[in-house]
Amino acid sequence: MSASDLPDELWARVLELGTASSTLGFRELCCLAIASRRLGRLSLHPDLWSALISRDFPSQFQPSTSSTSQQQQLHPKSLYKTKFERHKVRMAEARRRAVFEAEARVFACRRRLSELDNSMRAEGERMKAAAQELDNLERVRRASVALNVWQPQVVHGRQKQLVQQCTVPVESRLSDLNMELKVCKQQIATYKNSYNKEKHKLNEYEEALKRAKYHPLQDNHTSGIINQPRAKRKKLK
Repeated sequence: MSASDLPDELWARVLELGTASSTLGFRELCCLAIASRRLGRLSLHPDLWSALISRDFPSQFQPSTSSTSQQQQLHPKSLYKTKFERHKVRMAEARRRAVFEAEARVFACRRRLSELDNSMRAEGERMKAAAQELDNLERVRRASVALNVWQPQVVHGRQKQLVQQCTVPVESRLSDLNMELKVCKQQIATYKNSYNKEKHKLNEYEEALKRAKYHPLQDNHTSGIINQPRAKRKKLK
């Protein structure tokens, strides 16, 4: 016995069990509809599409009386198509929001990285200036000590000139500069730690942005169909 010899009642039961068990979805019914006139007629049975509607679009709220009466005038397949198109719009809007939020996170993270980089550069310049001043004051301190030791007049004159040009208390300033260098190193280490953490976050945000921009074939499908990763998308007719 061939498949064409099966009675309509048996085929209808097969389709009914398929939709009830989630084996058949709207794509499969659409494929069956173009397989033959007989299957096209059987696949249009309202109960099949009503089952798909209740499965793929579970009610989130009680519809109003006017909308209920209007829906009752539509064939369940037409109603499924309407809901499907609305679902696609909602999915597209949700994707756009996800992309916008991901882009905002990436932008904020990059701005934070730029701020941290500028802060590290500024702190590095501050540490460099403090180190240069510390080196100059060390020379002044050594020259001040050397003035009490016998030396040639030329050398003694240069050391005396260095001491006279210094207008700040050497010892207290040396202590301040050493403390400033220590603080600068600690601050730079803190900035580097924050920079590395922010860089890690940026990598995660950029990956999330790629995922948000990715458009797999099943994105616009209903929740019951999304779990089929390689299913080809069929347009409802």
